[in-house]
Amino acid sequence: MAKHRGKKYIEVSKLVETGKLYEVKEALELVAKTRTANFVETVEVALKLGVDPRHADQQVRGTVVLPHGTGKTVKILAITSGENVQKALDAGADYAGAEEYISQIQQGWLDFDLVIATPDMMPKIGRLGKILGTKGLMPNPKSGTVTPDVAGAVSEFKKGKLAFRVDKVGSIHVAIGKADFSADKIEENFKAFMDQIVRLKPAASKGQYLRSVAVSLTMGPGVKMDPLLVAKYVG
Repeated sequence: MAKHRGKKYIEVSKLVETGKLYEVKEALELVAKTRTANFVETVEVALKLGVDPRHADQQVRGTVVLPHGTGKTVKILAITSGENVQKALDAGADYAGAEEYISQIQQGWLDFDLVIATPDMMPKIGRLGKILGTKGLMPNPKSGTVTPDVAGAVSEFKKGKLAFRVDKVGSIHVAIGKADFSADKIEENFKAFMDQIVRLKPAASKGQYLRSVAVSLTMGPGVKMDPLLVAKYVG
């Protein structure tokens, strides 16, 4: 969550009751009132899950197509070859190719938000693991970023498909829209995302799965939701 202590931040923070766990609709309505920036802020969701990511059977990773997209323009690099290069570009990829882009990445180029690759490229991309892996950009079949249908994947991510994964401390942080989205659109995006999170609960996860759920704007205070009510909301 954002940590800012300007006058505007302090003022809107007073709208959020300390220690209170809000129900979903109330939290989403409240966060819309915490705008402080002179740009259109992003609506962010931060989760803490009851999983131990050190174990392979407790990983939470996947994708979801948000009904109204994230509001963000995603810059996509498609690493592929042959006729798939033009197919990817036609589908909206910002860059498409193979060796030339692999070489540029090795030299420090990272002017993209997402990498989508065809399976035949993965042996070559493997040597980029230390670079892309640390940035969370390494293509993976579970996130839908390694696929023979590169054009279809590019199209879906451009339309608002969201990839997410739990980090090493069991948290997930994603964008689900923009502050200028209507309340209905934000709620529908939130529900689609949380539905997928609950659906992906690992069988090995013990105890309470949703430990904490908070929503905020880029420059605003976090509004904490009651995780038990969130679970019922998406259930």
